[in-house]
Amino acid sequence: MTQASRPSAPTTESAFSLATIGHVASDYPDKFGIPRQPGLAPSARAILYLAPTFDDPLAVEGLEAMTHLWLTFVFDRSPENWTPRVRPPRLGGNQRIGVFASRSTHRPNRLGLSLVELVGVECTPKPSPAQMPIAGSRLAQRQSRVKLHLRGHDLCDATPILDIKPYLPWAESRPEAGAGFAPSPPPQHRVTFSVAANDALQRHPDGESLSRLIEEVLAQDPRPAYHGGTPSTSNRREATKRYGVFLRDVNVRFRVAEHHGETEIHVETIEPR
Repeated sequence: MTQASRPSAPTTESAFSLATIGHVASDYPDKFGIPRQPGLAPSARAILYLAPTFDDPLAVEGLEAMTHLWLTFVFDRSPENWTPRVRPPRLGGNQRIGVFASRSTHRPNRLGLSLVELVGVECTPKPSPAQMPIAGSRLAQRQSRVKLHLRGHDLCDATPILDIKPYLPWAESRPEAGAGFAPSPPPQHRVTFSVAANDALQRHPDGESLSRLIEEVLAQDPRPAYHGGTPSTSNRREATKRYGVFLRDVNVRFRVAEHHGETEIHVETIEPR
């Protein structure tokens, strides 16, 4: 075997340097309200703008034939420190399990993986804004040659992306797989809108799409896990408490009530933010 054909020796490095290939403009300006898994809010829009070093239409040639993508990203809003055990929301926020048995954002390297729907590939000869920018995003005026339009994601606005890979259902779909403490999707709750909230949606330029997004996000009850399933006295106290979640360019104010064991989430107001 010649020296040129010898396999490279295993690396002994304990750290690697990774380059951000782009950032996403997202319907979620803040962490609160983001679904805990991708695909739970199909109406959620995002645009991935490639960074200058990688902003070449040739890099996404053939991607338009794909319908779904894997995005590797960084939980950049999570602390850098981590612990061996975490408290998943699906276990009520109190029971602990190992961090590697969870999908917690508080993990070594802060890496995330999201399966998203690819709606379209927008390429231009020179860097330019997106044809349909995300309202309220801090990246709404971002310019690039390559812009990937996405849906059904779970990414906060301006999240850094490290890699893009096509999703191959024949290789990666395993319906028979065991899912441990999360064997099924989270429960969906009834969402209602006040007259004032409906009026605000009627006036909004994208009111129909925004209404769907609000309902999809709130139906999952975005409050911290320890707020749910509490005794009746706590439920009465919770019914008087108001919450707010930022979505796109609005602040959605809502409250949660229990009716005969059923959770109802009522949107009171929708205000510009």
